[in-house]
Amino acid sequence: MKLGIVGLPNVGKSTLFNAITHAGVPAENYPFNTIEPNVGLVEVPDERLHVLAERFSSKKVIPAVIEFYDIAGLVRGASKGEGLGNKFLGDIRTCEAIVEVLRCFEDENVTHVDGSVDPMRDIETINLELILSDLEQIERILAKKEKQAKADKEVRPEVALLQRIKEVLEEGRSARVLDLNDEEKKLLSSYQLLSVKPVIYVANVAEEDCADDGASNEKVSKVRAFAKTEQARVVVISAKAEAEIAQLEAEERAEFLEMLGLEQSGLDRLIVASYDLLGLMSFLTTGEDESRAWTIAKGTTAWEAAGKIHTDIQRGFIRAEIFSYDDFIEAGSMAAIREAGKLRLEGKEYVMQDGDIVHFRFNV
Repeated sequence: MKLGIVGLPNVGKSTLFNAITHAGVPAENYPFNTIEPNVGLVEVPDERLHVLAERFSSKKVIPAVIEFYDIAGLVRGASKGEGLGNKFLGDIRTCEAIVEVLRCFEDENVTHVDGSVDPMRDIETINLELILSDLEQIERILAKKEKQAKADKEVRPEVALLQRIKEVLEEGRSARVLDLNDEEKKLLSSYQLLSVKPVIYVANVAEEDCADDGASNEKVSKVRAFAKTEQARVVVISAKAEAEIAQLEAEERAEFLEMLGLEQSGLDRLIVASYDLLGLMSFLTTGEDESRAWTIAKGTTAWEAAGKIHTDIQRGFIRAEIFSYDDFIEAGSMAAIREAGKLRLEGKEYVMQDGDIVHFRFNV
């Protein structure tokens, strides 16, 4: 669950990273200040855990987490090794998804590497470097596969796919726009392309643009229109405001959000959107020791989920005792859950649902 925070220098990447990790990453106003990718674990907001902890008198609450990588700013020519291009692109390659920070605010005290603020130009710069890097890689793979296809007909479908990818990349479009079947998606994943990674565009705005979610900001509107063409997501955030919020106590934080006209911080929305972007969800365990959220992919079976807790539980799996969080809240107690027949016994092939509260029975 690694997400790489990328962007041009001085768009607010490190300020955003500081806010979500409280890591104090340097955010001075000059390019290439961030060289090594800073890593932070971020909790996935989940109020259900606190409710369960109260009901079951849990000693600890352990939320799900996502890893964010603050990757140094990209510049034109990164795909050809300009600046620290090769290193930057390599760091992005290890991430499952990309959080692309775009500057959508004016501030004469914060310089822009291109001399003016234009998030669409920033998108073009960053995406083009990813596309050019992918195109170089696809051309190498295609040349090899075309030779193999002359002697092996089974390689020909892969050659056809590679040619489709090459055409899209040559048009300056990201590989993620391709409409592929399951077999083609499996092949595509083996190439480890950069431009196929899912993206969240973070529109970094001034504080005054937070209340209406950037609706009155023309730059944000352009970003949203472009994101639709890629089936990408947009989260509007004031990184400066979020950095201030991160320093406040819970009660002060709520007051500050209310002052900004927000029900939830932009960071919380980003984290939840990132979790969902990766196709993730949480099942829950609870008791006197702890209430905990366990991260799994959507479609995970009960047997696979058991392995997330411990391999012994998976190996000795007998059954899963499951009830949903919503049913528990509606019923009000475990006794009421049982009386209503909401406590189910499920086998290995049961497909887990978000908010399932589980107790695994096992024997090793």
